[in-house]
Amino acid sequence: MTYFYFFLGFVVLLIGAKWLVDGASSIGKKLGLPQIIIGLTIVALGTSLPELVINIFASINGSSDLAIGNVIGSNIMNTLLIIGIAAIIYPISMTGKKGVTDAFIVLAATLVLLLLANDYILSGNEPNISMIDGFILLGLLIFFLVWTFLKKGALQEEAEESDIKSMKVSLSVGFILLGSLGLFFGGKWIVNGVNQISTDLGLAESVIGLTIIATATSLPELVTSVIAALKKNTDLAVGNAIGSNLFNILMVLGLSAVIHPIDYDTSLNNQLYILIGATVLIILFIIFGVEKFSRITVKSSTR
Repeated sequence: MTYFYFFLGFVVLLIGAKWLVDGASSIGKKLGLPQIIIGLTIVALGTSLPELVINIFASINGSSDLAIGNVIGSNIMNTLLIIGIAAIIYPISMTGKKGVTDAFIVLAATLVLLLLANDYILSGNEPNISMIDGFILLGLLIFFLVWTFLKKGALQEEAEESDIKSMKVSLSVGFILLGSLGLFFGGKWIVNGVNQISTDLGLAESVIGLTIIATATSLPELVTSVIAALKKNTDLAVGNAIGSNLFNILMVLGLSAVIHPIDYDTSLNNQLYILIGATVLIILFIIFGVEKFSRITVKSSTR
């Protein structure tokens, strides 16, 4: 029965996240909040809600391996799998400087995470992401949001992309309540399932977080990016994945570490190196305009 609830938990969690975001966005619109503020807070938060809820339960239960593995695995999926699939559907061509700026910010956040997780080399303590580290990550998130709000060009660009649905207040509140319940039970079932799977199969929780959990929680970003690519909106397809990576590191890990310090297995440095390398690759694609990289293989095979 635990396995059934484990897989059901992903469905409930993802639907709950969508309902909560839809309801909260509609309320924000009726309150007269600018669409850019809703987009950069509620909507942006929504893409990382599944990871956040799972990590909160994992932190409360002291499952540090699951908390860190979930974020690193999800970010690798976003960078390699999601952007890769979007590029296969339609060649990626980023316009303006915003895409490369955001990618550099994500790269910087990943490097900060690597440094914070390995500062035991200097301090002599056990490797972990401490409560202080968590506050540092959250502080960087607040700085990023304030900096973004102050960029008039970015605000106008995001406002054009934003499409907030308007619903009756009662319906919006209902979506928020049902979404919250979905997040609670979905997250609880998933974390309980991970504990059971780890015991039954002898797998480390970090491995489960890097694979099964990361893949499932990346589904919202995958769907959003695929739809954007089908509409030839490659800026949105890539920006969605990059933005999710930033929130996963700064918000999800930040809050998780504040709730409970995260013990860090230094073997995860290898996955962080992969993530850093993948982010650098995306930056190079954007800078040098390698927008047709997704079609190179196809053209070669037809010759």
